Order: sequence, then structure tokens, then C-alpha cells
Amino acid sequence: MGRRETRENTMKLLYQIQIQKDDIKEQIEMFMEENQITNEPDKEYLLDVVNGVMEKSTELDELIAHHARDWSIHRMPKVDLAIMRLSCYEMKYRNDIPVNVSINEAVEMAKKYSGDQSKTFVNGVLGKIYDELKSKSDKNSEE
Repeated sequence: MGRRETRENTMKLLYQIQIQKDDIKEQIEMFMEENQITNEPDKEYLLDVVNGVMEKSTELDELIAHHARDWSIHRMPKVDLAIMRLSCYEMKYRNDIPVNVSINEAVEMAKKYSGDQSKTFVNGVLGKIYDELKSKSDKNSEE
């Protein structure tokens, strides 16, 4: 399974967790079994991102809400939110994934799984988030 497919599965699981508030650990195990995610690097990526997004959800949601002008987290389509949470987590916590790859993959998922306006919305919000993260990173490296 390639990284794109693993990323899509990760987004689907994040979406599922938003809908079903059941035992998250059990949902992860069932999802990996049902989707035959057995490759170690794929499992590691999925577990890192899903657990990371759940752990940092408040921080990621604040970042998304800040840059999604006139949109509250609760009004956003849940698929778009899952896509943006995944991409934000990658941008902020996964140094092994180039930012442009993370944003491009998010836009592709929005095209595939969400409404017509979503790709533009997702791209705009993630672009602003990247600008903020880059600005903070540049300031920290100057100090």
C-alpha cells in the first residue's frame, strides 16, 4: 500500500472517529483489520497520525478555526475537517513529509471525498496555516 492510500485510510479513520464516539483504540484495531493494513510502515504512519491528531485535536482545531474565516469547526463538513486535521498534523509534527506534499494530498482528498468548493477551502486554509507555521519557525531560527 502506498503513502497516498495509507493517508486516505488515515483520513477515513479520523472521519469515522468523529462520527462514532466509541472506544477509539477498538475502532483503530477494527479499521486496520477490515482494511488489511498489515505493512509495518503503513501501520506506524496511521497510528502516529491518528493518535497524534486525537492528542493534539484542540491545538489543531484552534489553528484551523483561526484561518477558516467565518467558519466554526462545528459548521465545517466533517470530511473537510478530517482532511485538514491530518494535513495540519503532518505539517506541524511530521518532518519526513514535505509541506507541499501534505497540502497537495489534502486538496486531492477534498476533490475525491468532499463537495466542489472544498478543494479551494481546504487549500486556502492549509496555505494560511503553513504561512503561520513557517513564520514562527523562521522567528525561532533567528533567535
